[in-house]
Amino acid sequence: MFIQPRPYDHPDAVKLNDQVQLEYAARYGDGGDVTPLEAAMFDPPRGLYLLAYDEESRPVATGGWRSQDRNPEGYSDGDAEIKRMFVIPEGRGRGLARRILAALEADARAAGRTRMVLETGNRQPEAIALYTSSGYTPCAKFGHYRTYDTSVCMSKPLTGPAQTA
Repeated sequence: MFIQPRPYDHPDAVKLNDQVQLEYAARYGDGGDVTPLEAAMFDPPRGLYLLAYDEESRPVATGGWRSQDRNPEGYSDGDAEIKRMFVIPEGRGRGLARRILAALEADARAAGRTRMVLETGNRQPEAIALYTSSGYTPCAKFGHYRTYDTSVCMSKPLTGPAQTA
């Protein structure tokens, strides 16, 4: 497995985004995540989008971060928001999500962001377990789904003595 930066609108990223949308729709009984996203939101140094590929160069996992600052949706100055973390079913259990998450955190920290934030849902226990075991804790709700009962928002500081590179 290898991880590469790719644009959010790269064909492989679009393919995996289509798959994650189907999974969201199945879990929540809706049309998937409708958070407005644009490819430029993930352009360095204000973001990064990563794809993991298997030994046969097939895309198997994805994740990105985008800069956020204080705004009416509840973000704070210095936030780096995780988006589109996803591993195809056949690729799960290999630590890919954890590797992508660590790479995103390191990149956001290097870009001067001070806190990672994410929004997931209560019907994604695997995601909640990953984030909890990676040091994320519940925080005040933010973002597009902040008023939804199914929304779970979490954060992790990227600065301070408890952080390691």
